[in-house]
Amino acid sequence: MSERLETLKQARQRMIEDRDAHAKVLAAPFDRDKAERARSKFIEIQALVDALDRDITGEDVISPKS
Repeated sequence: MSERLETLKQARQRMIEDRDAHAKVLAAPFDRDKAERARSKFIEIQALVDALDRDITGEDVISPKS
């Protein structure tokens, strides 16, 4: 696996951990201020995870298989 692909996968894992923390806030008893911020951050991070997924898929396609 290329170093670039490994870096992308590590970044994706880190973003999923961050996203999960915001999901826990959303699942907790409602607090408007916390929920609004968590919702915004969750959506932002999910868009980043989606972008990383696309890039990882692209790397898999163009990288030679080991």
